Amino acid sequence: MTDQYVPPKVWTPPASSGGAFASINRPVAGPTHEAELPVGKHPLQLYSLATPNGVKVTILLEELLALGHAGAEYDAWLIKINEGAQFSSGFVAINPNSKIPALVDRSGPEPVRVFESGAILVYLAEKFGAFLPQDGVARTETLNWLFWQMGSAPFVGGGFGHFYAYAPEKLQYPIDRYAMETKRQLDVLERQLAQQRFVAGSGYTIADMAIWPWYGGMVRGELYEAGEFLSVHDYPHLRRWADEIAARPAVLRGRKVNRVRGKPEEQVPERHDAADLD
Repeated sequence: MTDQYVPPKVWTPPASSGGAFASINRPVAGPTHEAELPVGKHPLQLYSLATPNGVKVTILLEELLALGHAGAEYDAWLIKINEGAQFSSGFVAINPNSKIPALVDRSGPEPVRVFESGAILVYLAEKFGAFLPQDGVARTETLNWLFWQMGSAPFVGGGFGHFYAYAPEKLQYPIDRYAMETKRQLDVLERQLAQQRFVAGSGYTIADMAIWPWYGGMVRGELYEAGEFLSVHDYPHLRRWADEIAARPAVLRGRKVNRVRGKPEEQVPERHDAADLD
């Protein structure tokens, strides 16, 4: 049994925190180096990586293009977060929080920066009038579930995912704590999807696009390889929904963008034209 940790009166960062992201963890914000971001030919410039948060936005952009919104054409630039690219001066200028994804809309007289994945989804849905209902009740329900995801997923990623998959040592208490919360959240969605086709109702919305990369990936056994550990077969309605969304052509395209892991045919590190996804 290890000695119990006693927090010091004043915390100071360790020389190394260990784990998969030790090289980029730090207790201060701001840029670490000077580097401009590239700019492509389309008005929408996306700087991202195909994590669950990054995939939300590329799925929406591909869904918008599938609906015929030509203005949703975009350049997607790869941000290698494991190498600290999110701490460049150019990236920090569009997202002071140094997290992917970040978007710049250059279609107007002045560039508009948009950061935080949920904010990007709302911005694009409103810009193109799609996947976010205009009706007050339906719109509110969609936003309810979008912000549910924004508040809940950190317990799955930074909580369960970190301690189960990435932490330098396996500790029972945090794994039990966050596995408990992750399963509770899966059950929230299971109960919701037992009543209706999509999360916010009968229509497919940005709420589904936000929730699917995290919870769809979990129930399909694609996130942290934790499907058996979390008994994801306990959620048949959630799995039905997850499989339906996974089969959508725009989702198949969107999840390839900025991907640098997996099968070679599933990786499109940068996307500048629709032909890049062929």
